[in-house]
Amino acid sequence: MSGSELTFEIEKDFQFEAAHYFGHDDANDLFKKVHGHSFKGLVRIEGNAQEDKGWIRDLWKIDAIITETITPLDHALLNEVEGLEAPALEQIAQWIFERLEPKLPGLACVEVGRPSCGERARIRRQ
Repeated sequence: MSGSELTFEIEKDFQFEAAHYFGHDDANDLFKKVHGHSFKGLVRIEGNAQEDKGWIRDLWKIDAIITETITPLDHALLNEVEGLEAPALEQIAQWIFERLEPKLPGLACVEVGRPSCGERARIRRQ
């Protein structure tokens, strides 16, 4: 099999702490109150290795871009972050994806979860 038939996938984990609440009418009373989570996620990039390096992209550079992107979410009330007025996992994943996409060629997937709840959402390029 030649290298042109192969595609690499690399992933970088991230985490942040944040609070949110759900204001919709049918939300559980507990979740209508401000409450916090330890959020964890990952970013997946797909592509071919750079011929001069042998890898898709420097992971430390990816880490710096992710950190810069999620900094507004860390220790924030997510409902107050522009674009996250209804901060369900799906919207958080999409918010991160949309901000990373112009900076990370080959971005294929962003996953965000609340491990203590056993919940996660994923948005990916089809």
